Amino acid sequence: MDLRKIVGTQPLIMVGACVLVFNEERHLLLQKRTDTLDWGTIGGSLEPGESLEEAAHRELYEEAGLRARSLRFIALLSGKDMYYKYPHGDEIYNVTAVYEADGVEGVPCVNDEESSELRYFSLEEPIPGLNPSIEVILRKSGYIRKW
Repeated sequence: MDLRKIVGTQPLIMVGACVLVFNEERHLLLQKRTDTLDWGTIGGSLEPGESLEEAAHRELYEEAGLRARSLRFIALLSGKDMYYKYPHGDEIYNVTAVYEADGVEGVPCVNDEESSELRYFSLEEPIPGLNPSIEVILRKSGYIRKW
């Protein structure tokens, strides 16, 4: 936020992690975001001194109240198709480490102000209201191919 006061809405490179959590039916857990009002994965930006995997574990707990025994690294995504413009005008180019959670413990619950709802979705058909950048992540990571 301090940097945004200096650069305004100009594009920044944001480094972070997202965590893909699947239930027994291989449905993906998504959060209804309060900032963009669409569905997104669990995840967020690195904090100073934090590793990508540490950020993934932290975000999983902060946003969904879940802990994972381990995280399996899937992909590191970057480039022009990882551009996103928030509704309020901030622009970013994401560098995102994608992880799949293994041995998930707990019951998904909204655990912070970043989301209003958590729900599992099948990846067999398009997800209404899916954040476009999340669709890019799921496609580039090989999780959706049909739609």
